[in-house]
Amino acid sequence: MDWGAIFGNAAVELISPTTAAYALAALGLAIHFGYTGLLNFGQAGFMLLGAYGYAIPALKLGWPVWACILVALSASVIFALILGIPTLRLRADYLAIVTIAAAEVLRLIFTTNTFAPVTGSANGLSEYQTGILAFNPFPPGRYGFGPWVFDNRVWFFLVIAWVLVIIFAIFTWLLMRSPWGRVIKGIREDEDAVRSLGKNVYAYKMQSLILGGVFGTVAGMLFVLPRAVVPSYFQPSLTFFIYAILLLGGAATILGPILGSIVFWVLLSFFSGFIARAVEAGWLPFMTQVQAGQLRFILVGLAIMLIVVFMPQGLLGNKKELAFVK
Repeated sequence: MDWGAIFGNAAVELISPTTAAYALAALGLAIHFGYTGLLNFGQAGFMLLGAYGYAIPALKLGWPVWACILVALSASVIFALILGIPTLRLRADYLAIVTIAAAEVLRLIFTTNTFAPVTGSANGLSEYQTGILAFNPFPPGRYGFGPWVFDNRVWFFLVIAWVLVIIFAIFTWLLMRSPWGRVIKGIREDEDAVRSLGKNVYAYKMQSLILGGVFGTVAGMLFVLPRAVVPSYFQPSLTFFIYAILLLGGAATILGPILGSIVFWVLLSFFSGFIARAVEAGWLPFMTQVQAGQLRFILVGLAIMLIVVFMPQGLLGNKKELAFVK
């Protein structure tokens, strides 16, 4: 059993761009669910729009980086308006139903062969990073220390991802301390009381939905920068993973989604490496590698369940959050 490789691969996930992307997406859900009480089960849809909204103009039209980002953000805002206008005046569960269905419809649209010349269908899109790599200040080569030895391209994506996570986290912290933030937290607790004070609850909910969706869209762009854009990445399970990360770290916290993402991906990487090598070593003779790949999610789920049982408010949550989540 190569324990060094197992722990080394797990350590890589501490700072990987994927961990950062999930942290940012979970921070968007914290705005939706943790602070406003909106049940958005379609964060994968916002991430998909970020990924394709950036990749298609860059690859098919040759647009500059800033234009591709604007396209992705604009698509996110339009998507939030389409979801929110008919549902935010209704009960919270209507938003949940609409968002999970809309995200899946988007994924199927980008998978269909009808739009294959633009979207790449099930094969997705690749080699669209040329524009942003032109700004890469890191010299060619591989460098780092310990398990964190990457090439210049990966280091560039790492810096972009974590700088954006820090910026968005600080922005969220400032926003939640502002009068706007106090209003949406009031909506979470008792929207009728907020409405009685003359606040337009519908408008605040819409603003929150758009803002958290933009976070998800940026997370989608970060998620696909080191890899190709493939529609299978954005299945409903993606949103459920993000919710697990959010609740693991703390539903209405700033650092909770970041810590939750780190713990989630480190645990997932550790169990993946351990189970795969246990099967190779003959420790689990009744199990194939395919079955081992599924077992890792069971073990991660059990680990998260134990944390939730003994720390139901999340790793960084508090008693007030616990009352809301219940």
